[in-house]
Amino acid sequence: MSDNTAKAWSWIPSLYFAEGIPYVVAMTIAVIMYKNLGMSNTDIALHTSWLYLPWVIKPFWSPMVDLLRTKRWWVLAMQWLLAVAFAVIALVLRSQDVDLHSGLTIGGRLTLAMLWVVAFASATHDIAADGYYMLALDEHQQSLFVGIRSTFYRIASITGQGLLVMLAGYLETRLGVAKAWGGVFATLAALFTILAFYHMALMPQIEHTVRAYSNDDTSRGGLRQLLADFMHKDNIVVALLFMLLYRLSEALLSKMSAPFMLDSPEAGGLGLTTAQVGMAYGTVGVICLTAGGIIGGLCIARHGLKAWMWPMALAITLPDIVYVILAYMTEPSVTLITTCVAIEQLGYGFGFSAYMMYLIYVARGEHKTSHYAFCTGLMALGMMLPGMAAGWLQTQLGYQHFFILVMICVIPTLALIPLLNIDSDFGKNKGQN
Repeated sequence: MSDNTAKAWSWIPSLYFAEGIPYVVAMTIAVIMYKNLGMSNTDIALHTSWLYLPWVIKPFWSPMVDLLRTKRWWVLAMQWLLAVAFAVIALVLRSQDVDLHSGLTIGGRLTLAMLWVVAFASATHDIAADGYYMLALDEHQQSLFVGIRSTFYRIASITGQGLLVMLAGYLETRLGVAKAWGGVFATLAALFTILAFYHMALMPQIEHTVRAYSNDDTSRGGLRQLLADFMHKDNIVVALLFMLLYRLSEALLSKMSAPFMLDSPEAGGLGLTTAQVGMAYGTVGVICLTAGGIIGGLCIARHGLKAWMWPMALAITLPDIVYVILAYMTEPSVTLITTCVAIEQLGYGFGFSAYMMYLIYVARGEHKTSHYAFCTGLMALGMMLPGMAAGWLQTQLGYQHFFILVMICVIPTLALIPLLNIDSDFGKNKGQN
């Protein structure tokens, strides 16, 4: 093992753990916290879906990260900013009785403002961390650590959606809801303070100029030309629709699954505790999501993306029916609920593999780095827009009819697949074409 590879073990796991945590906070923990604090489903979906915006527009400010300072500087700066933002949220929740049953209070607005800071810092951290990874390691080392990156990102998901939510549930019975979540965010602030100090000590200073990554597509082409090149790709209209609509049903479901579990049976929900949701959705669910992704990657590597597109599209959509079944059941057991979540998340992880490979397929070409960033922005937009309406739709329809609507939204996903033009060999072996 080379000296550089040995050193990489000291910072890659912690860096991608740090990358995963704030994303989970913005996308999942915020939903559960605001539900616990009494915010309506309509407001939860609207306000938390807006938090996707930094990932939607991330390609447009990524050049700033390349041109100003170094990737290491941006990583450390964003980790310190995240620590401060988490600390402010903790102070607000612990110093005020944040009850959102009657609308947004001053404390509620402050927490939302800080979650916006978390979202922008997280998206910027993603840009810097991935850029630093590509600069610090050669191609062989990047391949060696790609699985480690993914593993520790998933560990962050389990920590956030599982352990931290379970901690909130434990503290609720002793401190009350607001102070319990204040304790969770105080824990996050301490964690990111430790991570920032740790990375200051162990992330090597590999960049020696302000503009260290001069070969980046954005520095050569200009954003307008890059976008024009992207829009002239073959079959681009179908590709755009597919990137926006492939996860339509999941975009609606993801915003209402946790509120559905937490709402009382009288309100049409399952009546689970916060700790039970943390175990079902954030621990068992994330493990199954990860397993599905691994299996999906292996299948594509063996037979190619085209051969698996239909099975994976069906896997990411049809298991959503478990929520229809649960909504019509009377007092289902926690074991049954957890099993249903496991099935849905396993299918989601398996089906999501096809989506990510398709983004890589669309991004191929001279400017693949920047074009892939455009694709991931469209991916985030496809989650943000339906998610904003999910709470209002659920309030109007009730959980039972809302989940039926989720199943109807499977149709656009499946209707687009016959229109896709995918090379039969793409994705086989190591994904080279």
